[in-house]
Amino acid sequence: MIDILLLLVGLAVLVAGAHLLIEGASSIAGNFGVPPIVIGLTIVAFGTSSPELAVNIMASVRGTTALTLGNIIGSNIFNILVILGIAATITALRVSKNTTWIEVPLALLAAVAVAVLANDQLIDGRGYSEISRIDGIILIFFFIIFLVYNFHLVAANAGNNEAAAKKYTTPVSVAFFVAGLAMLVGGAHLIVESAVSLARGAGISERVIGLTVVAVGTSLPELAASVAAAIKRNVDIAIGNVVGSNIFNIFFILGVSAVIAPVTLAPGAMADLIVSIIASLLLFLFIFTGKGRGIERWEGVVLVTVYAAYVSLLVMKVF
Repeated sequence: MIDILLLLVGLAVLVAGAHLLIEGASSIAGNFGVPPIVIGLTIVAFGTSSPELAVNIMASVRGTTALTLGNIIGSNIFNILVILGIAATITALRVSKNTTWIEVPLALLAAVAVAVLANDQLIDGRGYSEISRIDGIILIFFFIIFLVYNFHLVAANAGNNEAAAKKYTTPVSVAFFVAGLAMLVGGAHLIVESAVSLARGAGISERVIGLTVVAVGTSLPELAASVAAAIKRNVDIAIGNVVGSNIFNIFFILGVSAVIAPVTLAPGAMADLIVSIIASLLLFLFIFTGKGRGIERWEGVVLVTVYAAYVSLLVMKVF
């Protein structure tokens, strides 16, 4: 019970820290006249994924690589199947041309790339599979390409950018940023320690803990942002937030984690990678079904149902 309580406290501190970090960083940028689109593509995108980054760095330093991979893959699966599924049930999601032909395929490529890089047993005939430091560097190179694409979007929309309105004074903004960063580190430490202790005490693998409890907890910022966007009918934000987060999670967070400590695949992890690919593929296919380019309400229900089936199989230890 103590481990569960510490895990929940860690998740709460982590999410609150991410919120303070985004608020502080966005306000600092606004005070210096940084355009809103730049803030959205950089600070907010990094901020909503900061829980995964904090947990994974902490887990990599501690050497719990099963938790590292489980958190990233579990978050990506949850992002598509649950967050987009719920958002689509609120309102049908229309997808822009760029998202359809560039961002969603790039998210699918990221899922496939991890499965290929991690499959040393099948491809190289090794006795084990891992995402090595070299693999991590390759993922970071992909992330740099993604950043270049984002800055190209910024340049293309430069004429539409207006100075962001400042929310707080610079000293207050800096205080928020520092406090948020400290809460991220503290929350991540609590989560990793309690999750590992809980897994060992209850006989549950670190992989499953990472795929479920930790992954869902660290995805709460994306869930809040996408549901709020769907309610306000800002469908571009609802989809872009999830797709961008998935790309960021694999190319940057998993890349950095692997550079810190090679990520060895736990038994059953390849099945999780396959589910991640299936989720990304479903998203891409659903865009072209129904009327127009988008995700209909019934497709959102299908996505959530697929996630429920996946978690059920995990609990029953089918894989």
